[in-house]
Amino acid sequence: MNINRSRFSLILLILLFSPVLRATDVPVIAAASSVKFALQDITKAFHQDTGKNVRISYSSSGNLTRQIQQGSPFELFLSANSIYIARLYQQQKTLDQGTVYALGRMAILTTKNSPILLDKDLHKTKQALQKGQIQYFAIANPEHSPYGVAAREILQKLNLWELVQSHLVLGENAAQATQFASSGAAQIGLVSYSLALAPILQNRTRYLLLPANLHQPLQQTMVLLNNTGNTAKLFFKYLQQDKAQTILSRYGYTTP
Repeated sequence: MNINRSRFSLILLILLFSPVLRATDVPVIAAASSVKFALQDITKAFHQDTGKNVRISYSSSGNLTRQIQQGSPFELFLSANSIYIARLYQQQKTLDQGTVYALGRMAILTTKNSPILLDKDLHKTKQALQKGQIQYFAIANPEHSPYGVAAREILQKLNLWELVQSHLVLGENAAQATQFASSGAAQIGLVSYSLALAPILQNRTRYLLLPANLHQPLQQTMVLLNNTGNTAKLFFKYLQQDKAQTILSRYGYTTP
């Protein structure tokens, strides 16, 4: 009897401290890298208000979609557009078709000491390209990043797409494209406005918000996945509340 009781106690301890069970207490959330700095502030506020934590895995929306399709145990997905959410919904990977929680914007960014001038129609950028001042032009990869798609749309609309072809350097995601441009590895970049506003970059870069009509709307969309738990559901609701929306607006997002 004592042996059986000891075995039961041991099994109970193993279950209590099992990573599988504990994972639901701190859900893993997949998030597009464009919202990284805003989410860092939001998750801190969420913990202060609820006592609960979430863990964020950042990448491009396309790469995160692929991971979800392959069975990664995410409970909530924050995509940079609605297209990837719709794809997952059609594949029955989500609880519903998702919710647009913010609208993203694009910016042109260079280093603080760069001689390149910034303007909203990128006329100065074109001149810099023609003068040979730009060797590398950073954007996120349009193949799996909505912000890369938006960058391509801007360049096409302003008749610069062909001119920049030999200068393009593609970031794996929006954050990496911003890193290229902010570090000087690329002389200039079309990046997520929210990343351009990151406090860590303010002393290192110059940027200019571009008109929203230069690209299709960047509808930041989130959706609960099939294996979602209570904490992920709570965070989903929290992102739609005033405090989270205020933080998002501080990082250049507008309300849907």
